[in-house]
Amino acid sequence: MAVDQHYENFPVASVLLPRSIRPHVVAIYRFARHADDVADEGNAAAEERLEALASLDREVRAMFAGTPASELSLPTVRALHGLRIAYPQMTAEPFTDLLSAFAQDVVKKRYDDFPQLLDYCRRSANPVGRLMLALIQVGDPQALRASDQICSALQLINFWQDAAVDASRGRVYVPQEDFRALGQTDASFPQYPAHRALVQRQCERTLAMMTEGTTLLRFLSGRFRIEIAMTIAGGLRILEKIAANDYDVTRRPVLRWYDLPRLIIIAWTAWRRSRRQQPASHS
Repeated sequence: MAVDQHYENFPVASVLLPRSIRPHVVAIYRFARHADDVADEGNAAAEERLEALASLDREVRAMFAGTPASELSLPTVRALHGLRIAYPQMTAEPFTDLLSAFAQDVVKKRYDDFPQLLDYCRRSANPVGRLMLALIQVGDPQALRASDQICSALQLINFWQDAAVDASRGRVYVPQEDFRALGQTDASFPQYPAHRALVQRQCERTLAMMTEGTTLLRFLSGRFRIEIAMTIAGGLRILEKIAANDYDVTRRPVLRWYDLPRLIIIAWTAWRRSRRQQPASHS
């Protein structure tokens, strides 16, 4: 799992991934990273960002409709051509969902309630998990629901981890209803200790989602199961570090080499828990 300047929601070219799917994972990652950077990085105006994302959308739709790679102008879309050939059952929808979420980031800075935030996660994170399962040909509905829980939780962890950075860019992902419930506003978010209880609520809700999603592990096998267990462990470890900071998200937690023993313990615990869990019941 990659954790550096960006907290990644899926493994990138890990040696634990089956060799046959690594090129496709890299292509998916580069597409998502490129689109995310279009939405977030540099000094382009909102209109330019939206047009660039619309160009990506048009081209990825054309590619999945059968346009030859030689006629595609965007490198990150051309790189997906091998994926379309190897997995003809795949559609453009996961990629266009990602693009719709990135476009939303350009114009939407606040979320009224948790379901609205989860709808964003459904498009910004869940498609990646479903693509990964498609690559290893896991299509059980229970596995897909559990994957959605994990991916949405990882996206939320990213929000809480980067709360101060996002706020500096004018974005607040904590639902407005939660501010109102505590008689607060987001004008100075995040402040400590003023927003401690608010952040704790978000982290506890996210922890519950991730814990439920670990059901996915029993649908997996071999090294891929280890990969996903370690990805889950990375997210849970970040939540542990936020809690250890007393929910002060003005300090950004990161994973270090010395976290590896703890990650292994968390991953093993998640695997054992998954064997006892009832399947995820959320749609």
